[in-house]
Formats: sequence, structure tokens, C-alpha cells
Amino acid sequence: MKLLISGNMGYIGPSVVKSLRISHPESTLIGYDIGYFASQLTRVDLLPECYLDRQYFADVRNFPEAILKGVDAIVYLAAISNDPIGNKYEKVTLDINYKSAVALATKAKAAGVRSFVFASSCSTYGFAEEKAMTETSPLNPLTAYAKSKVYTEKELECLASSDFRITCLRFATACGMSERLRLDLVLNDFVASAVASGRITILSDGTPWRPLIHVKDMARAIDWGVDRPIGAGGPFLVVNAGTNEWNYQVRDLAEAVAKVIPGTEVSINKDAQPDKRSYRVNFDLFRSLAPEHQPQYDLDTTIQELKEGLEAMTFREQNFRNTNFMRLKIIDSLRERGLLDEKLRWTFHEKP
Repeated sequence: MKLLISGNMGYIGPSVVKSLRISHPESTLIGYDIGYFASQLTRVDLLPECYLDRQYFADVRNFPEAILKGVDAIVYLAAISNDPIGNKYEKVTLDINYKSAVALATKAKAAGVRSFVFASSCSTYGFAEEKAMTETSPLNPLTAYAKSKVYTEKELECLASSDFRITCLRFATACGMSERLRLDLVLNDFVASAVASGRITILSDGTPWRPLIHVKDMARAIDWGVDRPIGAGGPFLVVNAGTNEWNYQVRDLAEAVAKVIPGTEVSINKDAQPDKRSYRVNFDLFRSLAPEHQPQYDLDTTIQELKEGLEAMTFREQNFRNTNFMRLKIIDSLRERGLLDEKLRWTFHEKP
């Protein structure tokens, strides 16, 4: 079996690659990544790409069809992966997250690829005050990132067939330790704040709801998606990927961090404007379809893991939101050095 993972050198990719290597030990694993975040390694004993048989450094917007020869399954992780970057580079976000995903899926189907797994997002629900959102609930994407996921799901549905199985995993908000750690995620941010300064400041009123999932549990879901039998959801499947127990209000997450890391002070801006991104999500369908690939991590364990990981890095950076732990800062730095153009394509002409 030959598996291709696009966008494998980000926050989620290392866990996905390792998981696929364990579950498919005899398979050929291929990575394909533009390399924006390749150098952002944290607590690495082994380069994550060592689990691969081949790594391509290239732009998914210009994907060569020849690479698809003999490929059985594709995992599409490539994305401009958070709201600040998406808001600043909206067209690029749509090009990479949406148009390139559909283009690759189209090429893949023609090449005889059997399975296509798309990393979608629960952010497609946007704002929902009512009950937990199911896969049939109305979508209300509020950002370029969320809109890109909605557009992609819609067009992928038209490509699915009995010979080309498509699985769209609407993931909860990612969290947890990674070989390429991000701190521009709510739980990771809170733990980093607690470790570095002993304080967590919630900029909202703390009431918005967020579903969360550990990166290793995301990898477990993707592993299921790669081999998903067509009887489990049909040729085209959109499914919320996470667990009902991991729906939390933001203030509850902060309090959970303070409990695991004693002495942490939590402050909430009670006068803040309501956060428009608030949603609870129902994961019953995923539980019924993938009972052997359910999330294994709990909140306290994840917080403890992040704490220990940051402490092992001697993390003391109170100003971490202005460092390369934030994906937008990396992109801005590459742009300032002349290494990326306005379309976030490599130039390799660094400024003196």
C-alpha cells in the first residue's frame, strides 16, 4: 500500500505520520509539504520525517500528477491553518485549503487512488447557541479558514464514488504536545501562559464553547479514515471527529489548567464583547462508525503532557505570542526576509 500525506510538516503531521507507520508498517509513506514550518521542531529525538519513505518539498498548488502513480490513499492536511493567517491571506487560504484540495482529489480519482481523507473542521459551525451541532446542522462559517472547509466539502462530495471513497473529518480544536508545537491554540496557549508566567488572561468573557481533540487522537481518526470501509458511511462521509466529553467553555479550560498547575491565576474580561465563535458539537456518529478509533486522551492528561513538554524545553517566554510558536509570526518573518512573496510562494531571495 502507498499512502501520501500532504501538509505533513505542520503541527498535526508528525503524529499522523507516526500513527500510519505503526498501523501500516509495510506500506510506502510519502510526505508532501511546502516547508513553511519544517524548522520549527520542539523536543525532537528523531526527525518526524524519518518515518517516511520519501519526502517532497513542494507547493500543493502545483501538484505533479506523476507522484500519484500507485498511490492508494491520500491524507490532505495542507492548509493555512488558523484564523489570523486566513484573515491576512484570504485568497491564499482559499487556494491552498480549498481549490488545491479539490484539484488534488480530482487528479487522485483519475489516477486510481481509492481513499481521500480531508482534514476539515468543526469551525464550520461558527456560532451556535442551541444544542450541540450534528453533521446535519446548519453551517455558519465566520472566517476564511472555516469557509474554505465548507467549500471543499461541498465539491468533494461530487467526486466520491464506490471506487473513490472520501472522508471529511470535522475535527474539534486541536491541542496537545507535538514535534512542531503551536501555541496559537486555546488550550496550548493557556498552559504556556501558566508555565511561563503563572497567569492566564482570558480576553473574552469565558463563556464561548469549544470542542477539543488531542493531536494524537486526530491521527487515530485519520488512520480510521484511510481504511474506512464503504459500508461505514458510504462513498462520501462528513463526520464530526472528537468526543462529547471534550466540549468545554473557555473559562473551564483555564480553570482546568490552574488545577493541574497550582498557583496559576486566572482573570476573565467580564466586560468583553461576546465571542462570535462558540459552538458545542455532537460526536455520536463518529462513535458509532469508528468504535475502535475513539479519542484516548483526557483533558488533565493533555495539560500535564503540555506542562512537562514545555518545562523540558525550559520554556520561560512570557511574550510567546510574538515568537515562532505562533504560525502567523513565522509567515510574517519569512515575508519580511524576502523568502515568501505575497502569494506565500518561495522566492529564495533573502534580504541582506
